[in-house]
Amino acid sequence: MDRLVIIPTYNEKENVENIIRAVMGLPLGFHILIIDDGSPDGTANIVKHLQADEFKNQLFLIERAGKQGLGTAYITGFKWAIEHEYDYVFEMDADFSHNPNDLLKLYDACANGGADVSIGSRYITGVNVVNWPMGRVLMSYCASMYVRTVLGVDIHDTTAGFVCYRRKVLETIELDKIRFKGYAFQIEMKFTAHKCGFKIAEVPIIFINRVLGTSKMSGGIFSEALLGVIRLKLSSWVRKYPQK
Repeated sequence: MDRLVIIPTYNEKENVENIIRAVMGLPLGFHILIIDDGSPDGTANIVKHLQADEFKNQLFLIERAGKQGLGTAYITGFKWAIEHEYDYVFEMDADFSHNPNDLLKLYDACANGGADVSIGSRYITGVNVVNWPMGRVLMSYCASMYVRTVLGVDIHDTTAGFVCYRRKVLETIELDKIRFKGYAFQIEMKFTAHKCGFKIAEVPIIFINRVLGTSKMSGGIFSEALLGVIRLKLSSWVRKYPQK
C-alpha cells in the first residue's frame, strides 16, 4: 500500500468511526493514521476497537498527551509516513467537511497528473463552501487572497487542509523547520513546497461545514495565519530552501 490518509482528532467521537469506514470503503485502497491529542470523549478508544475488530493492518493510531496543535500532529504523521515509506500522504479532517470521495481526485492529480502537491481547493472555481456563515466565508476567502498576494504564490486556497503530498516533497521540506502550529501551518507547508520547486495543483472540491461535533476554528487561528504570513515572507528573503 502506498497511500496514507492522516486524520488528526480531538473530541471526534461522533465522526471518527464513520470517516474511517467511508475512507476504507473507497474503491482505491487507503491506509489511515489517526493522531489523537488525548480526546477526553473517548475518540481513541473507538479507533482501537476498529483496529482490533476490522482494520488491524490498515488503521493506525498515535496517541499524544493533550492538545499540541494541528501542525505538530501533521508533522508527527508525516515523519511516520516517511518512515513507513508511503508514496502519497494525505491531510484530511475527521468531520466530513472534506468528502472522502475527493481523495481519489487528489490522488489522481499527483499519481497521473504530474503534480507533487494537490490541494482540495474551495476557491479555484469560485466559492464552493456549504453551510458556513457568510462572515466566515468572507474571512476565509479574503485570508487566502491576502496570503496569495503577500507570498506571491499562485494558489487560490492557501489555508486548505485537504491535501495530497508525494513522499519526495515531505522528504525535501525540512519538517523540523516548520514553525506554525495552527492553520498558519497549512500556509507554511504550501509556501515551503513552492519555494522548494515542487509543482502544486488545485483540485476543485465542495467544502461542507461539519454537522456533528464542535468546530476548532476561532478568530485567533486566523490572526495567527495573517501575522504568520508576514514572518514567512521576511524569512524567505534570507532562507535557503532545499530543491527537489
